[in-house]
Amino acid sequence: MYQAVGSPGSRLTRVTWMLEELGQSYEVIKAKMHTETMLRYNPSGKMPALADGDVVVTDSAAIVFYLADKHAQQGMGGTTPAERAEIASWMFFAQAELEAPLWNRLKHAFRLPDDQRAEVGPWCKAEFAQEIGNFEKRLGDRAFATGDRFTAADVILGHCGQWARGAKFEIGSDRINAYFDRVLARPALARAKEREKEASAA
Repeated sequence: MYQAVGSPGSRLTRVTWMLEELGQSYEVIKAKMHTETMLRYNPSGKMPALADGDVVVTDSAAIVFYLADKHAQQGMGGTTPAERAEIASWMFFAQAELEAPLWNRLKHAFRLPDDQRAEVGPWCKAEFAQEIGNFEKRLGDRAFATGDRFTAADVILGHCGQWARGAKFEIGSDRINAYFDRVLARPALARAKEREKEASAA
């Protein structure tokens, strides 16, 4: 059984969502950043992590990619080097471009010490808006990132959309809003949230 390690409601949701899409058994190990528990799985103390027997994978996108590769028969990863590269490219875009302004805003609003905070809100919103435009051009008329099939890339992109909506970032594209509506309505995501809710209450 897999162990998904981290704080419910964080990037851990990318891991539990992927596990639900794949129909895999797992348990949620609650752990906050830099705690003793989290440090056992990741020397940096950052979350989430996935324990698969003796294998421990860190970074949410790497975990999702690992699960797609391990359960390749379920079609959430690529079947050729070119397809795997396309999925990886979408994941890199999601984390390096789409997520970056969201994380920057969060850090300066809540996480950094008061004397290290800056007013980055306008810059973050402008940067995010630019990347939504790039996302729209790249997605085109496809239902999902790589075409008509939901893949690991959509888990990472979809979670960025959930984060952006929760943080009240404007998504100025009907096409991207429709994409987020589509992927965030996945039953597997609803199940993942419920599992995390149960773990929080335990």
